[in-house]
Amino acid sequence: MATIEECRSALDRLAANLADAEGGVRSAAAMDRSLSCRITDLDVTFVGRLSGGRIEDVTTVPGTPADKAQIRLTMSGDDLVALVRGELNFAKAWGSGRVKLQAGLRDVLRLRSLL
Repeated sequence: MATIEECRSALDRLAANLADAEGGVRSAAAMDRSLSCRITDLDVTFVGRLSGGRIEDVTTVPGTPADKAQIRLTMSGDDLVALVRGELNFAKAWGSGRVKLQAGLRDVLRLRSLL
């Protein structure tokens, strides 16, 4: 089971990947939305902001935050680490229910190239 530190490191790596992205991926990440990533097996949620192609101001909150982010991901810590490492395909994980994504339709359409 991944630790909170490993999950935080995976999110930092994802943030760096987004910041270095170019073309369609960069433009898809350029939206300004609140973001959360709930790690079910650790009972924590990372909350932050997707802004200008970066994930910023990430904090860790125990449990589920009272305020719902505009883009919400839910998964296990191991799945987060595997996704960022490229060992787990997002589409297959989403289709099988291992990863949950909740967002408005417009946001989901823009996020397709990121995920």
